[in-house]
Amino acid sequence: MKAVATLVDVLAPAHEHEFEAAHGLPEALPANEVQLWQGSPDAMLLARQALHLDLLLVYFGALLAWRGLASAYDGAPLGQTLMAMAGMLPLIVLALGLLGGIAWLMARTTVYTVTNKRVVMRVGVVLSITFNLPFAQIASAAWKQRGRGGDIVLSLAGSDRIAYLHLWPHARPWRLKRTEPMLRGLGNAKAVAQTLATALQQAEAARQQLPLRAVGSVDALSGVPTLI
Repeated sequence: MKAVATLVDVLAPAHEHEFEAAHGLPEALPANEVQLWQGSPDAMLLARQALHLDLLLVYFGALLAWRGLASAYDGAPLGQTLMAMAGMLPLIVLALGLLGGIAWLMARTTVYTVTNKRVVMRVGVVLSITFNLPFAQIASAAWKQRGRGGDIVLSLAGSDRIAYLHLWPHARPWRLKRTEPMLRGLGNAKAVAQTLATALQQAEAARQQLPLRAVGSVDALSGVPTLI
């Protein structure tokens, strides 16, 4: 019984980044910032969408079919043909197991957080990196249904860019020059997209309602910041 309990403790989700002030966040949220949603990718969705599990299954299926047809064409009996096909199964299972393990690690070490002011992405299996994306830097957000889940793509404003390799697989595919961060493989993507859309709209409305005297300007002669 003790061994079973220990195994359950190992497999259960754990707080792996003890240096974090809060789970998935580099520091505790300020008093005026509220966490609206936090979650991680679905490992199976990540394997199918980012690591192309479906294409790999088709490829291995074609290899098995080719091996069987080649053996049958050579006149081998059915039993020998099946044995020839079965000989490929260990390597196929090993490859699929490695891919599944990578997807599981990616999902386990990734945390997406949406607050009323920003989107935070903590990614990385070996080296953890946290990306803070304030709403002011998000030009637009869109979501796409992908099977039983979906993805949320963030288009960034301004000239600042994030390296594609730093974000992968949490980036829109093939957008190398203007990298677009992506909350990937979400089982509840539609609900998260609605939460994010509402937060973005409220933040934009709040910015437009700022009084003019709160907007700073710089004196052309002295260079001293002043209030309008």
